Amino acid sequence: MTSDVLVVEDEPDIRNLIVHHLTRDGFRCRTAASGAEALARVRSAAPDLVVLDLMLPEMNGLEVCRRLRGDPATAGVPIIMLTAKADEVDRVVGLEMGADDYLGKPFSPKELVARVRAVLRRAHPGETTRALGAGGVSLDTARHVVTVEGRVVELTPKEFDLLHALLEAGGRVLSREHLLNRVWGYSRADEIESRTVDVHIRRLRAKLGVEERRIATIKGVGYRFETD
Repeated sequence: MTSDVLVVEDEPDIRNLIVHHLTRDGFRCRTAASGAEALARVRSAAPDLVVLDLMLPEMNGLEVCRRLRGDPATAGVPIIMLTAKADEVDRVVGLEMGADDYLGKPFSPKELVARVRAVLRRAHPGETTRALGAGGVSLDTARHVVTVEGRVVELTPKEFDLLHALLEAGGRVLSREHLLNRVWGYSRADEIESRTVDVHIRRLRAKLGVEERRIATIKGVGYRFETD
């Protein structure tokens, strides 16, 4: 299931950068530019995680964090605090206020995405061990096992990660660029031969046998795992 992330950041360039990288990695994003707006958005529809800047207009991130933790309806929402302040005291105060993680600016977008995933795994441990599947294909993330019509299929680590990404997308189309970033860790398509994805898709289809038709090629866009 796709996770919903609220990005609270008053600087448009940084906000757009965060949204760009999270969206490319499969997250849904909403945004807020102030502390008051963040509280309103969380209370109207609680996200799965909040990326929260410390220095905000009207109400700073520490106060937003305090209010979210003090409300039973939002107390369990994971929070990653993001700030230009690198002082250890600020980090400790943020964590003591209830933040789940803390990342200083300037930051690596890849590290932020990795921390978002890590915090979500800790917050929802059951979701990371569930089985994914469609038709006769089943992928068990806990045991790292894939079966087709009940038969275990041996996949390479990259093939497993590729199938995991396609199944997790729930029928959405994933671009080659997204898959390069998600499976191979490359942020730009020109950093690696683009045919790599196509070659791995071809090998994965061959191993899925009768279910190979479920991996559909969307011309000029990427690939989708047919769930129906």
